[in-house]
Amino acid sequence: MQSGAGNVGPTRREFMVCAAGAAALGALAPGAVFAGGEPAFRISLAQWSLHRALFSKEIDALDFPRIARERYGIGAVELVNQFFMDRARDGAYLKEMKQRADDAGVSILLVMCDGIGEMGDPDPAARGRAVDGHVRWLEAAAALGCHSIRVNAGSKGGYEEQQRLAADGLHRLSTLAVGYGLGVIVENHGGLSSNGAWLAGVIERVGLANCGTLPDFGNFCLDWSREKEADAWYDRYLGVEQLMAFAKAVSAKSHEFDEKGNEVRTDYLRMMRIVLDAGYTGYVGIEYEGETMSEHEGILSTKKLLERVGRQLAD
Repeated sequence: MQSGAGNVGPTRREFMVCAAGAAALGALAPGAVFAGGEPAFRISLAQWSLHRALFSKEIDALDFPRIARERYGIGAVELVNQFFMDRARDGAYLKEMKQRADDAGVSILLVMCDGIGEMGDPDPAARGRAVDGHVRWLEAAAALGCHSIRVNAGSKGGYEEQQRLAADGLHRLSTLAVGYGLGVIVENHGGLSSNGAWLAGVIERVGLANCGTLPDFGNFCLDWSREKEADAWYDRYLGVEQLMAFAKAVSAKSHEFDEKGNEVRTDYLRMMRIVLDAGYTGYVGIEYEGETMSEHEGILSTKKLLERVGRQLAD
């Protein structure tokens, strides 16, 4: 693997400027962590980090890009379709969202799509409906200036059968996505999709350049009904390493922090070394899901940790 952390100087630092475009990974952006004058990675904010505030209507989804900028100094975001589920084809709403993001100097990177069906559904008709159901989100993502949509690759059956089914649905959707200039990316998100080797094999089967992964630091539980049992979990470090070869985005999942500011479930220094060693220089999205502190505090704590880890990796 090509190292993203070799040949770095001692001057890795955070440098704030406006994002030039949603998919322009070479552009400088607020939250960028630099090494030797080059961006090592950029920090973005996943909308799910504020899911409680959004579901309770404490904040409006249209205000999320501005909040990312004003409260957290972050200039790139990942949206979640659950917060505007009935607006995928509402042109006026999408235009307003894009304008507000532009006004705040914020890039909308992708839309995380849930509740539309599984790409690997064993029922051919249901799998077809899942593919078709995602088309409206391809349209929405294109209107918002995104580079990708994030989908789910759940299935049923044996290991190889699920790979075949998921690859079929993803290939069909990714082929459609080409026409919109978009990528289709899969997160480790339960079931066999949380097995790094399985999901990497699915992407290899798809074999399309615009189909990739969104490795999430924490979503490696293979069976949430047994989440307290050790054997229900896939090794998160191995999983991220296996998925980084196809990564078009990265999710820095966080839940709880110790007195030193470290995330208690994930060694961020070890994890970010894996990310950078894969040659990745894109966005790392904060996705706070904890309950021991407020969403606001969780976002700030995750951002501070990512910035500190960035400095450590520069040494």
